[in-house]
Amino acid sequence: MLNKSITLILVSCTLAGCSIPGSNLTTSDKNIAWNADDSADTLSSRVNVYPLTPNLINELKYHQLIPKTQPNAGLEKQLADYQYKIGPGDVLNVTIWDHPELTIPAGSYRSSEEAGNWVHSDGTIFYPYIGKLKVTGLTVTQVRALITERIKKYVEDPQVDVNIAAFRSQKSYVTGEVNKPGPQPISNIPLTLLDAINRAGGITKDADWRNVTLSHHGSEEHLSLYALVQKGDLTQNRLLHKGDIIHVPRNDAQKVFIMGSVDKPQVVKIDRTGMSLTEALASSGGINEAQADATGVFVIRSTGMANKQHKGSKTPLADVYQLNMQDATALVMGTEFELKPYDVVYVTTAPVARWNRLISQLVPTISGFNNLTEGMLRLKNWP
Repeated sequence: MLNKSITLILVSCTLAGCSIPGSNLTTSDKNIAWNADDSADTLSSRVNVYPLTPNLINELKYHQLIPKTQPNAGLEKQLADYQYKIGPGDVLNVTIWDHPELTIPAGSYRSSEEAGNWVHSDGTIFYPYIGKLKVTGLTVTQVRALITERIKKYVEDPQVDVNIAAFRSQKSYVTGEVNKPGPQPISNIPLTLLDAINRAGGITKDADWRNVTLSHHGSEEHLSLYALVQKGDLTQNRLLHKGDIIHVPRNDAQKVFIMGSVDKPQVVKIDRTGMSLTEALASSGGINEAQADATGVFVIRSTGMANKQHKGSKTPLADVYQLNMQDATALVMGTEFELKPYDVVYVTTAPVARWNRLISQLVPTISGFNNLTEGMLRLKNWP
């Protein structure tokens, strides 16, 4: 009797569209916006599947960032040739030795900054006997030579010294996920990107230090503090100039999706040092031993070509990496496989688990049917 009941219920579910796990959306009564006439252009043909093996792991790691410990020759030359150019707002100290009447004394109540020669908005300073002197865009050496040449008319063999008491004309800016965002003054000591980040108190715990943006004269460059600091890639460092903006974004885009037969499907963020496949599975409580198919641990990674396709193009849309965990030692390979932002880690369900899920949904219906049948029999046999 029970077998007939199960058969009847299964047939009824089939005829009535009884849903076995998962939703259904019919497209028969809807407008199909894209005409997929090319049957060869299926999703399966646009996906590459790679079983994870030790050789593949080594190959992937080889193509990852390799530390570049050699010097950054271009930056070193810039630093060696660096000279600060004076601008409006800077304060100069001009000293002519043995002629105190030409030097404004700082005294005990005035700092060098207060007693110096302010560079006005028109780019000039005023100096006795010389009058207005255009100094913007010049180096300290050039200003010293210019004053020496002009003052010769009044002072025999002048000994002139020029230095900058306050650097106010030029700034770079550090924004985003740093502890002390704000302007960073540029001085006679060259300022690099790494120096500016350190002056800003370093990055916060939510910083995406792999995707730092440097804006320079209207153009943007993407740099990696991770490569610079962790991997020693000195080519990621830059000399900063007036108006440069360093932006350290949040790590909101550094996310991985963990789905399927795991204890806690969730979205996790990749931390500063990265995340391996094994770490991602562990953060979700591991695979569900009762339901998961140990051969079906997949990492689905977009190739970034979804929005770059042309009709007739067969460029792969995704790469899929499969880890067979039937042997638990395969987790060693998982620890060496680095995840990337927007990877999808999916653990498939074993066929027997799918059947158990179907039965678990049918049991309440079967029980209800049996209770109804027993009730009818009791009524029929009522004396």
